[in-house]
Amino acid sequence: MAQTKTATASPTKRSPRTLAGTINVADDHARAQVLSNYEAALRLMQEGKYDKAKAAFEKMLEAGAGDLAERIRMYIAACLQQASRGKAAFTNNEERYDYAVSLLNDGNYEDAREEFQAILKVDGNADYAFYGLAVLASMTGDAQKCLENLTEAIRQNPRNRIQARSDSDFQDMADDPRFTELLYPEV
Repeated sequence: MAQTKTATASPTKRSPRTLAGTINVADDHARAQVLSNYEAALRLMQEGKYDKAKAAFEKMLEAGAGDLAERIRMYIAACLQQASRGKAAFTNNEERYDYAVSLLNDGNYEDAREEFQAILKVDGNADYAFYGLAVLASMTGDAQKCLENLTEAIRQNPRNRIQARSDSDFQDMADDPRFTELLYPEV
């Protein structure tokens, strides 16, 4: 004699239960939103955007983070520490220039642009900063900016013309007749 199995009805979805009782659906949604914001703030930290992450964590604290409050305070402290560590201090423009070139070589174009411009704010006659901006513009495909900055670099220091002739960073500009005219003017 074969035994037959009896089919059981699938249970209906019930609300989650806690020691205190059932969780209100609105509370469950609010918790999901807090966790979503928490994860987004953590992602900002991982991307190195410490100021934005700190602001997101502070916003969560103001809105009421519940059991995550202590962790959020810890992450705010970490953001402050990382943000202060990330600020580079330079004793002169040459150090800032070296840093800008390293940013440029690593592909951090916007940060490099900010550093070159910071040099020019301090010293508007820093031909090497104009040269760096020209290289940056060449690498990012902005031919007009490249020509403007290289023209100024050469105007301030004619030796930049000779350097640009052999600089491989200007390879994308080699076919531009304006670039050729700038580097090899008729005598």
